[in-house]
Amino acid sequence: METSAYLNAVVEQTNTLAGWVHGRDATAPVPTCPKWTLADLVDHVGATQRMVAMLVGERMTEPDSAYARYVPAPGDPAQWRDWLTGTAAEAEQAFASVTDDTPVWDPSGAAAGVPFWSRRLFGEACVHRADAAAALGLPYELAPELAVAAIEDWLDTLTSRGYWENRPDFADAMRGSGQTLHFHATDASGEWLARREPDRVVLERTHTKADITVRGPAADLLLVLSRRRPLSATPTLELHGDRTLIDRWIEHMDWVTGD
Repeated sequence: METSAYLNAVVEQTNTLAGWVHGRDATAPVPTCPKWTLADLVDHVGATQRMVAMLVGERMTEPDSAYARYVPAPGDPAQWRDWLTGTAAEAEQAFASVTDDTPVWDPSGAAAGVPFWSRRLFGEACVHRADAAAALGLPYELAPELAVAAIEDWLDTLTSRGYWENRPDFADAMRGSGQTLHFHATDASGEWLARREPDRVVLERTHTKADITVRGPAADLLLVLSRRRPLSATPTLELHGDRTLIDRWIEHMDWVTGD
């Protein structure tokens, strides 16, 4: 997906989320993010979008200034819809003012800049809309092609050099000697092979035999990999191989789950 397509999807996903949470109970728990209330979720989504809009729009090459200008979500849930649609619009406007090669800081360790952030905001919107659905008892649907793009964001971010260096707990858990996990979306084009090496997790886009294969609809695969739905509660996914490898992988996918 191109940057503009990611941002269009960010606006669409956020607008849906904004409609869901508008006027709802701020203290409602978010089951998929055990330490969060609905207010925490709204604050995280909108504040992240605003921070990224500042990073990109002001071409920041270090993040401290953006972090220091954090603005919390309104305390009144009746203001949430306008606030969230506004933060998404700010992000879309910021990205429209730059090109993919505009220098902007990002945490990947690969100087990915604008493309990193456009995809990251998209992945955030997709996964956190699932959190809102869980909190409000609403069904979650995501087009297979979008779900594949969100899986790509999730896996690429968690296997990046920056994530490995900044999350030593994850790095220690994922060190290996070549163990392989294959994730395969069956309703859209998307396959990934994760290979656990001593110094990193290598991510490839390929179809090949692996120690464990997990295959099924892309949206269900996204929810399981992001720990938004237990594997045991997702009968649409097929497993072939060493179950302990995927259990260990999911156990340590605790990034942005509020626990």
